[in-house]
Amino acid sequence: MSRPLPVAGRRPVAARELLAVSADGSRIHVEIHGQEGAPAVVLSHGWTCNTSFWDAQIRDLAVDHRVIAYDQRGHGTSPAAARDGYSTDALADDLEAVLAATLAPGEKAILAGHSMGGMTIMSASRRAKLREHTAAVLLCSTGSSRLLAESLVVPMRAGAVRTRLTRAVLGARAPLGPVTPVSRRILKYGTMGPGSAPDKVDTCARIVHACPRLPRVAWGQVLAELDLDAGVRELRVPTAVIAGTEDRLTPPVHARAIAAALPDCLGLTELTGMGHMTPVEAPEVVTAKIRELVNTYLPVVPDRNTAGPTDVGQVEDNAEGKEEVA
Repeated sequence: MSRPLPVAGRRPVAARELLAVSADGSRIHVEIHGQEGAPAVVLSHGWTCNTSFWDAQIRDLAVDHRVIAYDQRGHGTSPAAARDGYSTDALADDLEAVLAATLAPGEKAILAGHSMGGMTIMSASRRAKLREHTAAVLLCSTGSSRLLAESLVVPMRAGAVRTRLTRAVLGARAPLGPVTPVSRRILKYGTMGPGSAPDKVDTCARIVHACPRLPRVAWGQVLAELDLDAGVRELRVPTAVIAGTEDRLTPPVHARAIAAALPDCLGLTELTGMGHMTPVEAPEVVTAKIRELVNTYLPVVPDRNTAGPTDVGQVEDNAEGKEEVA
């Protein structure tokens, strides 16, 4: 699958790419940017996005960090799963596989997740690999439950009718088709703040429209039934939360509930006028928060001259020339 180039220029070039093999055999495309031995940051994108969603963060952080970004299954260049391969457990499995494939035993990283990427971290909160490898977390524009009931995408009074219509939007089976002026306006209304710059709207539209229909629908059905409240309470690492005040998909009520339930919340930052796509809409704020977490929770860089994924199986070249870690 191809992924769009952001209008601002060519994508950052990864220093290395590999395929992490998840618990059910799914292959997860992983990009590693920056230098080996630098503090590690792991980026998990949201529904209908791909690694290019994080381009602004990658460009900035890769100068002095090792930035690990991966495509959620069915997104970007990670192949679609079988029909029963879409669940919050699958999200957790894939994140564990990425951590095992890219970090040395015991090595800590900062994890940042946007939307479904944040849900991924919440779903993996009890997992051994997450607890082994996570120093701190940033959750951007996400929720843990009641996504349909709280969504503001459908402009009407809260209730059963709005919930039913929102479910239909999340599960819509129609192909998105090419990006057009009309589709850009629809995407901006649903996912971005009213003052979003045209180039940022275009970037998000190209990314979202590149998502294949079947994974988009399958993940939409998972999100419609989401309940990760228990996962929030088990996320026992320092965690910062960011939300846009104009977010219609996961309104700030979700961020406030998460911040209140986290065992070690570092605070909630509400970005005035921003919508759901905070890493693109407010890249400097998101990147600065990641740097702050690195500086606070990864202050000492260990000697990794011999570090590597030594506990995760064999590494082999696949047909695309990428390493494959099982």
